[in-house]
Amino acid sequence: MTRRLAHRPAGPTRLSLTRRFGLTSLLGMALVGAALVATTSHVLHQQAVREGVATAEAVTRLATSELPGGALAGGVLTAGQTATLDARLVGLDERLVGLRLWTPDGSVVYDSAVVEGAPAAFPDVERLDAATLRGEAAPRVRTHVDGLPGGTGTLGARLEVLDVYVPVVVAGRVVGAAEVMLDQATTAADRDRATTTLTAVAALGLLLLWLVLFRSVHSASERLQRSAMDNARLALLDALTGLPNRRMLLDRLDRAVAGAARSPHGGTGIGILLLDVDRFKDINDSLGHDRGDELLVQVATRLMEAFRGRDLVARLGGDEFAVLLPGVTSVADAEALAHRARAVFTDPFVLGGMSVHVATSIGVAVLPDHADDAGSLMRRADVAMYTAKQHRLGVAVYDAADDDSSPARLVLQAELHRALTRTDELTMHYQPKIDLEHGRTVGLEALMRWRHPTRGEVEPSVFIPLAEQSGLIDELTWFALRTVVAQIARWSPEQRLPVAVNLSAHTVAQADVVDTITRLLDEHGVETRWLEAEITETAVVADPARVVPVLRRLSAAGVRVAIDDFGIGSTSFAQLRDLPVDVLKIDRLFIEDLRDESTAARSRTVIKAMVDLAHSFGMQVVAEGVEDPETAACLRSLDVDQAQGFWFSPAVPPGDLAGRRVRVPALP
Repeated sequence: MTRRLAHRPAGPTRLSLTRRFGLTSLLGMALVGAALVATTSHVLHQQAVREGVATAEAVTRLATSELPGGALAGGVLTAGQTATLDARLVGLDERLVGLRLWTPDGSVVYDSAVVEGAPAAFPDVERLDAATLRGEAAPRVRTHVDGLPGGTGTLGARLEVLDVYVPVVVAGRVVGAAEVMLDQATTAADRDRATTTLTAVAALGLLLLWLVLFRSVHSASERLQRSAMDNARLALLDALTGLPNRRMLLDRLDRAVAGAARSPHGGTGIGILLLDVDRFKDINDSLGHDRGDELLVQVATRLMEAFRGRDLVARLGGDEFAVLLPGVTSVADAEALAHRARAVFTDPFVLGGMSVHVATSIGVAVLPDHADDAGSLMRRADVAMYTAKQHRLGVAVYDAADDDSSPARLVLQAELHRALTRTDELTMHYQPKIDLEHGRTVGLEALMRWRHPTRGEVEPSVFIPLAEQSGLIDELTWFALRTVVAQIARWSPEQRLPVAVNLSAHTVAQADVVDTITRLLDEHGVETRWLEAEITETAVVADPARVVPVLRRLSAAGVRVAIDDFGIGSTSFAQLRDLPVDVLKIDRLFIEDLRDESTAARSRTVIKAMVDLAHSFGMQVVAEGVEDPETAACLRSLDVDQAQGFWFSPAVPPGDLAGRRVRVPALP
């Protein structure tokens, strides 16, 4: 049984489109050719019959021209009349086989081919009536066995003849009929030769036409197949970089997940790295889209060189790339490969002769650690990439705490919304800002704290991004403003210091934000000089058309404006000069670099340039994140105006400020 199954013939093979066309068209042309030949043969036959009828009529006229009209009517010819007819028939027409004369009632009067002892001839009554009654010639091709004495025929020969009944007319009256028999052998041979020639010509012509059509269709089919293959290939590749596109990546990811599920060892790990080129929009805007495309091609080339073998590098669109890591053994290994991907951005990219340093943000997710299916794995890698970009981490592994759609995240979001309705969970703490030259407190920054009834202290780095993603950031911002203004109002005039409040990018872009802030100050009787509005540099750069007019209105109303996290948002000198800004707060990354010997010199140079630039525009400079006296002393030497950080004082509740005059230790 096994042997029989093993040798079972395969089912019928389906013909290709070209072969089906070839067979169908060949059969069709054969039918057309056969119909053409048959039609032509029939036309030639009819033509021969018409010519034969004309000949028969001529023979009848010549043979009966001197025959008395009463001879046929009487049904008897004299011997002389018979001899005269015999004489006239000899040599009359070489095709003539025989002649009979019939009376209207069917009696034969004369028969040139009669043989002694032969049976009497009988007329074709139907054709005889046609000739005698209707006066019409009635032809028919038939086989004749006889011969004409003295003629070309041979006695007893079988001939194909054209037998024509022709009416005999005497004095305008039909008196009988002549049956004229003409040899058709020559005519049939000519017709057959013509038909054979036509068949050959038609077959050759149709074959040539079929070959031309088949070749054209075959060539067109090959072009269509090549085009279809090219389109199928291009549908899976990115047109700019030549890398696999999102469609191909998802297909390979689905296959990898299915393969992992079928593994007898319970499945193997599958990692996804999602990469986003930082500041790509700035490169496009400043250098042009051609240079942006050139950068993407170079990034694709470097990633392809860094990842080989089973790993798949793809471009998802825009400035987003992905790396599929099938068979990754752990989250730590996937994270290490993410750092390898980030390392390809270390060397500058040469764009149009210009060296440009570009960074990337990479999100890492691994199956089964972070997801159970391909779709969830991609989404969670995207969440991790967003976290890496938002917090400038470079590489971030997926964490459910960063996922606003995870159950834990949704619960925390609901609890934050509830905290806004209570009076004992969200509070404002205040961190002093120190004048580095005189060592005294000259201002405060208001920072929000969340004491959860069961979770305890929730870090701002957790709930602030959650509020931004969930749309609660406006409510948090207005809560901070109301609380701070009310607190300033409770302090006596002698105790008051300017307090900086962080405004979200979404809030500061609202058209009525200035009116709301000034109305809030008026309600509590607080002068605008005691409030300082802080907004990040990235928010200004992201939407200057809406943000800058609001900053100008705030400044005109008397509210001081500060740019936070300065140095990472790519603000141009011209933009900075035209901004209504009173304070620049240097991003803490530059301050942290002062504590690293490998980066301290470069960081001092950058900070000094920022300070000189700000002072040239009449702005004060504040450094945050000061954690030790050496950093504070370095900042003072660089002419930084103010500083804040844990070395001076953490953010504390308003009741712990002790008059808001922090004692500053002597700087080294």
